[in-house]
Amino acid sequence: MTTQAIILDIDGTLLNDDKKISPETKKALITAQQNGVKLILASGRPTTGMHLYAEQLEMETYHGLLVSYNGAKVVDCQTKEELFNQTLTIAEGKAVLEHMKQFEVKVMIDKDDYMYVNNVYDCYIPYKGEEINIIQYESRGGNFKLCEKEDLAAFLDYRINKILTAGDPDYMQKNYQAMMAPFKNTLNCVFTADFYFEFTAKNIDKAKALDTVLTPMGIHAENIIAFGDGHNDITMVKYAGTGIAMDNAVPELKAVANSITLSNNKDGIAHVLNNFIKS
Repeated sequence: MTTQAIILDIDGTLLNDDKKISPETKKALITAQQNGVKLILASGRPTTGMHLYAEQLEMETYHGLLVSYNGAKVVDCQTKEELFNQTLTIAEGKAVLEHMKQFEVKVMIDKDDYMYVNNVYDCYIPYKGEEINIIQYESRGGNFKLCEKEDLAAFLDYRINKILTAGDPDYMQKNYQAMMAPFKNTLNCVFTADFYFEFTAKNIDKAKALDTVLTPMGIHAENIIAFGDGHNDITMVKYAGTGIAMDNAVPELKAVANSITLSNNKDGIAHVLNNFIKS
């Protein structure tokens, strides 16, 4: 197989549990780019939360791509050009934010350098017996400054790529159907972790963004390797000719993958690439 592109989710896939790219994984990915393979990071993260890893992987040098907001935006690392950008309408965004007021979730939206929330001090969610400062985690991960808005629905006057909600995993599982009920036929509503539930425009996912951008470049699905671990990676892994689930992936992703590699803590990406691409 001629490998034209490698597509990677970030959290739980490219990064280990310490939120680092291991030396072995970094070496394998830079070697692949040196051999003419296009590298693409595809994440639920905002674009600003992906730049650090693109820099570490020298993606600007090799014209790598960033697929952010679960496929709502695609940016060329070298030219900074937006190759694809699909937002919610203002009306759709306001409707989601108004509907979310009845649920026990933290709601986060962003614009430019800022992430907007209702209350920067009401920021913790329970997870695995601990309390996570989810607002601090997201703002730092996206390189955002924080700003409070008492009524996010009233504040929103711009088109937005994604609305992120976070909460206790058990609560999210019990309530996500009610959360998505008014929008299930008009928007894309998906878990990206057991404590994250997100809203993007209709039919937006990682596979849609990839196909829209890569096909005109002459990069075809059968020549793509994709790695992921979460529910929002399912379409991407199914789209690629070689879809790989990390050992730490959710069962639903493992079920559709062509194969399963080692975990994100055991250089699962490098383990596969060293068999496909020779230095």
